[in-house]
Amino acid sequence: MENTTLYRIGELAKAGSVSERTIDYYTKLGLVSPEKRTLKNYRLYSHETLARLKRINELKQEKYTLEEIKATLEKWDLVSEETQVSDKLTHLELHMQQLEREVRELSPLMRDMKPSQARHMLLNLLPQGAACIEALRLLLGQGPFT
Repeated sequence: MENTTLYRIGELAKAGSVSERTIDYYTKLGLVSPEKRTLKNYRLYSHETLARLKRINELKQEKYTLEEIKATLEKWDLVSEETQVSDKLTHLELHMQQLEREVRELSPLMRDMKPSQARHMLLNLLPQGAACIEALRLLLGQGPFT
């Protein structure tokens, strides 16, 4: 489901951990743009703009110049949603393969443990992590820990 929150500049600045002046500057440079304006001419920015601000900050941390960041963002804007989804799925598939290898490496160690020890280890994980590990074990045909 799409997030339809619209932010005024002060809200966006706070949520994006930047100053209002930075947002003004980025708007002038064309790095971000308001979604629409209110009747009183306040700029309203979308949730996508917040995500874009976070990407800009990440690229700045990697020592990219604002010109390089603008060029990168423009390239990303040209990439179709289908390509983005395909790239994400490829990334997830590679990540799943890595997780499968790691579960296979852990399996002999877990088998050598007493069932109560294995259960105790799983209970100390976050519920999502434990569920993910169980799902991977089932996918690998090893069944749940008993």
